[in-house]
Amino acid sequence: MRASAFEFRFRFAIHTVIYILGFAAVWNKWLHLDTVGTWQWLAAYLSRTKAMSFSAATITILVFGIVLALAAAALRTWGTAYLGAGVMRDAAMQGQRIVPAGPYRYLRNPLYLGTFLHTLALALLMLPSGAIFTILLIGLFQLRLISAEEHFLGAKLGESYRAYCSKVPRLVPALTPRLEDPGARPQWLTAAVGEIYFWGVAVAFLALGWRYNSLLIVQGVLVSFGVSLVVRAFAPKAQSDGVAA
Repeated sequence: MRASAFEFRFRFAIHTVIYILGFAAVWNKWLHLDTVGTWQWLAAYLSRTKAMSFSAATITILVFGIVLALAAAALRTWGTAYLGAGVMRDAAMQGQRIVPAGPYRYLRNPLYLGTFLHTLALALLMLPSGAIFTILLIGLFQLRLISAEEHFLGAKLGESYRAYCSKVPRLVPALTPRLEDPGARPQWLTAAVGEIYFWGVAVAFLALGWRYNSLLIVQGVLVSFGVSLVVRAFAPKAQSDGVAA
């Protein structure tokens, strides 16, 4: 179930390929599974069940997408601010000591949870079959990465990491912090720059969603991705001694 070193090293590229396949949904050309996007399909379904009008359902789903995109960006930025942007971008697993600060007092893997929330937001812009494909594959890949990291950290840090795991849940956040605040100082600006893609997607949902055109938001996603590649290419490779989670 654990991801290989190759998968971890190229995790960003693998995520990108899965998203591209989900948006393309090339199988639909032959199978003719979908005729409308997930956003429209969900709105039509809610309308048919008399839960709400089609217009109200469309707005409700848009708000849901905005909340998901903002929550993903905020959670990942919170985690990166304490973990360090250098560790977040590093191709190799890192972890010299545990940093039980920020979101890591509530759950062990805030970055992965943030990515999954982001995936749910993007899925609203895909065809239904593409959305299901993407959610399942990203979810499975995330679990493989988490398993690999936790195995690595358990072997490297030993009992201290196992004690941390016994107190802090893996993916479902605790309602209250499970550890005392160590007083670590977050690097908010560096974190926000490191997570610029996720903030760009959130802005695309927020600014372009009210045109009720999925393609416009997708264009915003592509622009955000391009900007993030430029930032990633020129950003200094800062280091951190915290766990990668």
